[in-house]
Amino acid sequence: MKQTTNSILMIRPVAFRMNEQTAVNNYYQKVLDGLHPETVNAKAQQEFDAFVEKLRAAGINVIVVEDTKSPDTPDSIFPNNWISFHENGDVALYPMFAENRREERREDILDLLEDQGYRIDNIVDYTSAEEDNIFLEGTGSLLLDRANGKAYCALSPRADEELLIEFCEDFDYAPVIFEAFQTVNGERKLIYHTNVMMCLGETFAVICADSIDDKQERKMVLDNLKADGKEVILITEDQVNNFAGNMLEVRGKDGKRYLVMSAAAYKSLKPVQIEKLEYHCEIISSSLDTIEACGGGSARCMMAEVFLPKE
Repeated sequence: MKQTTNSILMIRPVAFRMNEQTAVNNYYQKVLDGLHPETVNAKAQQEFDAFVEKLRAAGINVIVVEDTKSPDTPDSIFPNNWISFHENGDVALYPMFAENRREERREDILDLLEDQGYRIDNIVDYTSAEEDNIFLEGTGSLLLDRANGKAYCALSPRADEELLIEFCEDFDYAPVIFEAFQTVNGERKLIYHTNVMMCLGETFAVICADSIDDKQERKMVLDNLKADGKEVILITEDQVNNFAGNMLEVRGKDGKRYLVMSAAAYKSLKPVQIEKLEYHCEIISSSLDTIEACGGGSARCMMAEVFLPKE
């Protein structure tokens, strides 16, 4: 199984704003005072377009879908939470914590991918778990090591252990389960998505080991990464707050490897960390300040990797 893909799906926002329904346990969201909602969306669109342009310039195949005004989906810019695509032609649909995020799931996006020559054989739908208030938010909750068949998951209100295990049985992954925390007003609170504190590349892993408070769990996670031959590059909690964990490795022209992150994430890295990352792949960074502040998500969350086979 390939760990990286050349094709990514991105959703261009039409009514992006801070989502009050996700703010209850996403402590990275901020209210931008004095900004009109239309201004926020216009800024988000500018950041989105500039980001897509940089990716395409590197030869990455970006499939852009315009969001719709109705229904109201302020977080549609983060499609990786509701859908994942797999090399065997499977598509998984995931149960979402925020009710208004459930509206992001759109069948027409699957039709569009099929129109572009991608093959979809099977849809594995976990969304009925929402009725029982059980959630697993796609590759936000699941960090898939596709090549080594492992699914890393930091449990949280948005990542249920039983559903994770069901996913792993369905897709043939071994679960690597732990809890990751951040300090919020002096208290340790669960980090809402695994992909905020950790990134898996083909030959490296970026991780905030300090966020795994349980020493045995921390050792177990690091041992798994090292056993698979990955260079472990540690980041701090402060860097996590700047979205330095929210990165994605993709392939560009001629299969060249790139690590994609926001400008804020890049600025937070120390020269020695950049040097280690650049040993593995070239870095692409783009300013996502408005998206990060209002959405509480960054570059990784904006990209749903398309691994589907081509017809």
